[in-house]
Amino acid sequence: MIPTLEWLPTGVNFLDQTKLPLEETYVLATDYKQVATVIRDMIVRGAPAIGVSAAMGVAIGIERSEATSVEALNDEVEEICALLAGTRPTAVNLFWGIARIRDLYTRLVAEGASIAAVKTAVVDEACRMYDEDIAACKQMGAFGAELLPMEGTVLTHCNAGALATCGYGTALGVIRGAIERGHKIDVFADETRPFLQGARLTAWELMKDNIPTTVLCDNMAASLMLQGRIQAVIVGADRIAANGDVANKIGTYGVAILAKEHGIPFYVAAPWSTIDIATATGAGIPIEQRSAREVTHSNGKQMTPDGVGIENPAFDVTPAKYVTAIITERGVLRGPYNEAIQAMDLEREPVLAGV
Repeated sequence: MIPTLEWLPTGVNFLDQTKLPLEETYVLATDYKQVATVIRDMIVRGAPAIGVSAAMGVAIGIERSEATSVEALNDEVEEICALLAGTRPTAVNLFWGIARIRDLYTRLVAEGASIAAVKTAVVDEACRMYDEDIAACKQMGAFGAELLPMEGTVLTHCNAGALATCGYGTALGVIRGAIERGHKIDVFADETRPFLQGARLTAWELMKDNIPTTVLCDNMAASLMLQGRIQAVIVGADRIAANGDVANKIGTYGVAILAKEHGIPFYVAAPWSTIDIATATGAGIPIEQRSAREVTHSNGKQMTPDGVGIENPAFDVTPAKYVTAIITERGVLRGPYNEAIQAMDLEREPVLAGV
């Protein structure tokens, strides 16, 4: 299993995804401010991994606080949560991770727990979330495997694999699950401009697993679909609205339209914590705008003329009508998604979807 992040006695250790695929190095965050920087700078990325990273950020902030009174610690916790919440706006898992640790902290303080006991409990909870993420991804793999062809090629966009989670992956977890069950699948990985998560990350981790993988430029999918060379599309998600609209890496919407036009199923795999029941439709999902330099430069080389205008939204929203099914660890959802999500939410213990 690829060690995306890990809680250590010395801090939270992150595989530096900005250096992949050529260099495997780690960044050790020894306080919550460093965890925030790791998230903001995309050293760690992918909604599930961001959620657990944020939880560990809150936990390490509490654990390493020098506050001697609950009142002082309360103030620190608010500062910790606010800083981490300001790192990346689109992935709802970030806010879910923060809220889960903060709410545990609030409950323990209300019950009169000692500061020492609180510190132990929040660290244990963050580590539990890490284990839960891996289990959830494997369950998604089991549910989603039967949706993929027994033999064929699957297209994916961005990276929704082990690197985007605590291990195994969401979309790539479904592919792994299918292969483990005997499916003969190879993968087309969109390069995913401008940050090249597909070319750098998806290709790297699938090759580690000896899964046949071909990198495509982002504008090649339509031609290959027309030739009948793609049998299914599967992607991850950073936030899913209550009606099933899906925010994922920029370019996903175009892939979904192409899949619909060519009669190819378009699947989304994401943990339940990615579903934001409080956001009615995709129109309410905040879209992160990132630095123009990610577009103007590649590998340190300037690719555009000075002064040209740049648009760099990190995500787009795919309307629910283009989504064949949403795969979660609780089961597979099919439209109408408003009803399916509400029904599945009522069947299970509610989860926190925001700060």
